[in-house]
Amino acid sequence: MTMGPFRFSYPIRVRYSEIDGQQVVFNAHYLTYLDVAVVEYFRKVIGPDFLKLPEGYFDIALVRVSIDFKQPARLDDVIDVHCRITRLGNSSMNFEYMITRDNEVLVEAESVQVNFNPTTGKSQPIPEEIRRKIKAFENLP
Repeated sequence: MTMGPFRFSYPIRVRYSEIDGQQVVFNAHYLTYLDVAVVEYFRKVIGPDFLKLPEGYFDIALVRVSIDFKQPARLDDVIDVHCRITRLGNSSMNFEYMITRDNEVLVEAESVQVNFNPTTGKSQPIPEEIRRKIKAFENLP
């Protein structure tokens, strides 16, 4: 299911190991949910072999994230993690996320990720082929 401006979402079922003593999802697990959604987003946009790209070609690294918690997710809930890229820089990408349960917003988040070169330890330009696919999927200029 997609919602609003999001063209991509990925469903996740909350597992027992992800809840805390208050019987809700422990806050750190939401970062894992976002990370899973990003990988699945790129599988959809770039292709199913996204993780098999040559090392150093398109390796993303998280540089910033902010999360606003609205409502908790609970054991066995099926949540939808909506994900989209809102801005493409030279080497960076801004992501926007929304986690919902039955169309109820549980979490809103934003992140910045960069194309990272593991050899140099620095960011590098997003490859033009990847840039074209993202722009086409998101209808970005």
